[in-house]
Amino acid sequence: MTQNSDFVWPNPPANLSAHDRAEFEANLGRGLVGTQLVSETDRVRVWALALQPGERIGFHTHVLDYFWTAVTGGSARSQYADGRVAEVSYKPGDTQHHAYGSGEFMIHDLTNTGDTELVFTTVEFKQGANAPLPAA
Repeated sequence: MTQNSDFVWPNPPANLSAHDRAEFEANLGRGLVGTQLVSETDRVRVWALALQPGERIGFHTHVLDYFWTAVTGGSARSQYADGRVAEVSYKPGDTQHHAYGSGEFMIHDLTNTGDTELVFTTVEFKQGANAPLPAA
C-alpha cells in the first residue's frame, strides 16, 4: 500500500495483467475521470467521457461525490481496485450517484466492449469530505 496525507492507496489487484498492474500503480490518485474536462468552477467539475468500441480510459481515482449519466447506450467492462471485474450494459439516461467520506475512494478503469461509441457526462462536486485530486 502507498500512503499520502489523505489516502492509503491499495496495491494493484493480483488478477490484473503486468501491464495493468504497472498502470494501476502509476495512476494512483489520478483524478482524470473523463476524456475531457468540459467545465470547472469552485464548486463542480463537468467531464465528458467518450470511448469508441474497444477504447479504454485507464485507471483513475474518484474521491469526490459525483454522478454520471449515460448519454448513449452500450456496454463496458471495469476493473476495480478490489479485484472485481464488472460487465455492464447502459441505456441512454442511466444515472448513478456516488458519495465518499473522508479518505474514501474508488479506483477503476473502463473499456467500451460494445460496437458503438459510449458517451457519459460526469459531474464532480468539489466541496465535500475530500479535496479534489489533480484533474490531469
